[in-house]
Amino acid sequence: MKIAVTYENGEVFQHFGHTSQFKIYEAEDGKILSGEVVPTGGKGHGSLAGFLKEKGVDTLICGGIGGGARTALAEQGITLYPGAAGNADEQVQAFLSGSLSYDPDTQCSHHGEGHTCASHDGGHKCHN
Repeated sequence: MKIAVTYENGEVFQHFGHTSQFKIYEAEDGKILSGEVVPTGGKGHGSLAGFLKEKGVDTLICGGIGGGARTALAEQGITLYPGAAGNADEQVQAFLSGSLSYDPDTQCSHHGEGHTCASHDGGHKCHN
């Protein structure tokens, strides 16, 4: 299994479409085998789902995410766990143990300066 996390400074980055890197984990039998930080090379929004698919990712853990990105990920067969926050390594371990705290309804409603996301914490600011 390959799990990607939107990533910045060890934490789950809170805006999928603006992430500049993912941490991609190899996992098997509930254990993390390896993890690698992979830059997106400036790709954004629509092309990130294809980027993850090319890397063999089948699961994504992230913060805020828009409807178009949700659709693109679904079309690539990538299972989504939005609304997660905190240390990326800990979130992946929580996912593997079945205790990940996330909000399947997390949605960024529009893009631009200073927008907010309806999320697990009642509307945090997404990072731009």
